[in-house]
Amino acid sequence: MNETYAFIEAEKTTHGVAFLCRLLKVARSSFHAWLAAAKIRAAHRAADQALVHEITVIHIGSRQTCGVPRVHAELQRLGRRVNRKRVARLMRASTVSRASPAASAVH
Repeated sequence: MNETYAFIEAEKTTHGVAFLCRLLKVARSSFHAWLAAAKIRAAHRAADQALVHEITVIHIGSRQTCGVPRVHAELQRLGRRVNRKRVARLMRASTVSRASPAASAVH
């Protein structure tokens, strides 16, 4: 659906929103709601990028041994109120992960 709204946004100067929405069988109100939410989505992306930077700094500072629970705890200690699942999602997306533990010696 985002592609449809993006297409309408790109072509609205040529044909008009009402015509394009009718042609693509999309409610005009839905298009305008998507358009209004674009600023919010951009702000969320910017906040996520800033948080990824903080997560990376914490992760490197721990010699890449901190996983999600420790990174989340450190962010809380620093006064950042953020959901643990958000930290996990951002760590997964940015490929920040805990270093594998060393293999134990077999005796």
